[in-house]
Parts: sequence; structure tokens; C-alpha cells
Amino acid sequence: MKFRPALVLVVALAAIVSPIAMRAATADSIDNYIEILRNDFKTNKTAAVTEVLKLSDPKATVFWPVYREYQAELDKLGDKRLANIKNYAANFDSMTDKMATTLVNDAFASQSTKLGIMKKYTGKFAKLIGPVDTARLMQLEMAIQSAVDLQITSELPLMEKTGTNK
Repeated sequence: MKFRPALVLVVALAAIVSPIAMRAATADSIDNYIEILRNDFKTNKTAAVTEVLKLSDPKATVFWPVYREYQAELDKLGDKRLANIKNYAANFDSMTDKMATTLVNDAFASQSTKLGIMKKYTGKFAKLIGPVDTARLMQLEMAIQSAVDLQITSELPLMEKTGTNK
């Protein structure tokens, strides 16, 4: 199987809206744009999983419903992460020590929760499609998530000291 890093990058680029653009656009237009990008992201991610796993019909029949549950949990976490990014963008020019601490703690909690979800579903997937296919799936998941994380961090400006934080 040939790994397609370009596909992973396209998926990652489609997953994130620049916080700078978020500050300039209206909330409705941002939410609409994010929803379009998320749908494209999910379509591309599902295609990548399908391509990597190449499951037989019996395995695919039991795998996809559980995968959709897994993705739904990741989506909820993504909603929280997006809220954290919006919060950061909204408070960028007036960042306080308290807000900075909250943002960092929320980011750590998000990472921890993501790993917990992945561990939980790794066991479920292994029972359905076997350990090797599960490992391949998790490799793909980690590659996609790393690309998304890189895209997010490259778009977010570093926090500046403002107000009483200087």
C-alpha cells in the first residue's frame, strides 16, 4: 500500500480555519465555513481509512458502525477544541493570566481526552478487525491528527502579553 502524505495534508488543511480569518468574519459565516470544511474533512478521512484498511465485507459490516461512534466522540472533542480556539481568538487582544491558564488547561485536557478515546476504541477495533489492521488505523489516525495539529499551531499566533500581564 502506498501512503499518500498529500492526502493527509489536504485533510488537515480542510480541517482548520485560520483564527485570524475568524477574527475578521462574522460568527455565522465562520460557523458555516467550518461546517463545510468539517464535512469535506470527514469525507476525505473516511476515504483514507477505507483505502488503508481494505476490509473484507464481513469485517467492514461490523467495523463502520463502531468507527462512526469513534468519530462522533472525536467530533465532540473537536467542538470543544474549536470553542477553545474561538475563545483564544476572541481574547487575543486582551489576554489575562486567568484566561491564558484556562486555555492551556483546556488544551491539555483535550489532548488527554483524545488519547483516552483512541485507547478505548483501539480495544474495540482489535476485536472487530484484528490487531494489525487496528494498528494501521491508529497509525493513520495519528498521522492525520499530527497534520491537523501542525496546521492549527502554525496558524495560531503566539500569545502576547497584554494589560496587567506585561
